[in-house]
Amino acid sequence: MPTSLSNCSQLQLLSLSDNEFDGPIHSEIGRLSNLQLLELRTNHFSVIIPQEIGNLFNLAELGMEDNQITGSVPISIFNMSSLIGDIPKEISNLVELEEHDLADNSLSGSLDTEIINILGLRIIDLSSNNLSGSLPPNLGSILPNIERLFLGNIPHSISNCSKRTILDLSHNKLTRSIPNSLGYLTHLQYLNLEGNNLTRRIPDEVGNLSSLLYLRLSGNNLVGSIPTAFGDLIKLQHFDLTNNKLTGFIGDHTCKLQHLGDIYLGKNQLSGSLPNCSGNITSLRMIHLGSNKLSSNIPPSLGNLQDLVVLDLSSNKMVGLLPPEIGNLKAVTLIDLSMNQFSNEIPRKIGGLQTLVHLSLKHNKLQGSIPDSISNTVGLEFLDLSHNNIFGIIPMSLEKLKNLKYFNVSFNKLYGEIPSSGPFKNLPSLFFINNEALCGSSRFSVPPSPTSSKHRSNSKKVLVLFLLLGIALSNRIGSGSFGSVYKGVLRSGTAIAVKVFNLQLDAALESFDRNPGNVLLDEDMVAHLSGFGVSKHLGEDESDLYTTTLETLGYIPPEYGLDGLVSTKCDV
Repeated sequence: MPTSLSNCSQLQLLSLSDNEFDGPIHSEIGRLSNLQLLELRTNHFSVIIPQEIGNLFNLAELGMEDNQITGSVPISIFNMSSLIGDIPKEISNLVELEEHDLADNSLSGSLDTEIINILGLRIIDLSSNNLSGSLPPNLGSILPNIERLFLGNIPHSISNCSKRTILDLSHNKLTRSIPNSLGYLTHLQYLNLEGNNLTRRIPDEVGNLSSLLYLRLSGNNLVGSIPTAFGDLIKLQHFDLTNNKLTGFIGDHTCKLQHLGDIYLGKNQLSGSLPNCSGNITSLRMIHLGSNKLSSNIPPSLGNLQDLVVLDLSSNKMVGLLPPEIGNLKAVTLIDLSMNQFSNEIPRKIGGLQTLVHLSLKHNKLQGSIPDSISNTVGLEFLDLSHNNIFGIIPMSLEKLKNLKYFNVSFNKLYGEIPSSGPFKNLPSLFFINNEALCGSSRFSVPPSPTSSKHRSNSKKVLVLFLLLGIALSNRIGSGSFGSVYKGVLRSGTAIAVKVFNLQLDAALESFDRNPGNVLLDEDMVAHLSGFGVSKHLGEDESDLYTTTLETLGYIPPEYGLDGLVSTKCDV
């Protein structure tokens, strides 16, 4: 083979099979980095396979049989990550082989005994291929020294491999159930069966794996409940059952896992409550319970998890208020409580979460206003409060959140001016649609503000006047041509109705009797036009009365001026 072949740097296919070539295979062949097929079979090549052949990272097919090659197969040959076809049975001739790694290829064919029948093997990794078939039932006796096994099926005889500490059969096409005999591997520390087609229940015997640190069974079709025996896995640090068909409750037995750092139970059908004792697992860093059917409230004890980084309870049926203890999660970066039925207000203490980056509370039943304290979450990048019943204004202090890239408050009951500086410069109008009476910059597709930041007056702009009598925009009880009527409650508990006029309409101004007695000054000496001249006091048993009105005719409802009739239905 001429060494000058190495100059063909773009060469992808090289087939020299069925010739009379002899001599060595030169190390320069390792320079053909784009080579995908190398066929050297049925020649007279001799000596050894060069280590440099392991540099052919794109090689998908390699044929060298029927030559006069001597020596051992270089370990570098397993650097290739694009191999296809069957694993040759002759690999069992490598009697000194201790590590067999062909993972992450496109190998196919059957898992015959011959391809792993090497007595000294300690590590086998054939994961992430397209292998089929089943392993021999006497696997444990064939491979007595095996410590790490990454294959494609789970034989019952696997329990004979008592020295094994790692078992990874992930991302293959495993079917049927997890064998009960797995529970005999008491030295096992790492068990990964994710990304297969395993079915049936998780056997209770898995709870016997007393040395287990890492358990991942995600991405299967496992059914039934989480075995209570899992509470005996007292050394467990990582627990992942995501994306199965598990049902039942998250029992208190999970609270025995005092070394647990990550728990992933999302995308199942788990129901019931989140255990109150969950706050006792102070080692927790990640809680992923989204996309289940949990229906309880958030236990206040979760505030004990001072090192929690991620809290995901999204897409459940959880209810109740958000406990103020959530403000104790000082290390949290992500909180996702979206798609639930939480109510009441957003706790002000959430503003103390200095490390918070992502907060989603969308699609709940939250009320109250947006806490001004959120402006203290200086690292916040994502905030979604859409599809709730939040009212009041958007605090101008949120302009301080320099890292904020996403802020969605659509489908609420907000009113007032939308901030326009800082992160709000780049937000789309879509994030503010379907609210009560937002105003501000035209780029938000809302009416202009009634006054600018310099308090310039403009009588043609919308003025929403609410007397501070406990009136919320959600309390609207009717509307007319010139405005709306809202229900309010005085401090004494007396219910009142307040009419709010839309001052964009010229005719609405005619409804006010603009005389000095109807101009009220607030605590900042700002004038407000009112009209209480027709107000009358009705007794508990009175629904209407005749009286003399002290108001200017033409500015009051006609029933007042014509007949002097005042009732509880007037002007409502």
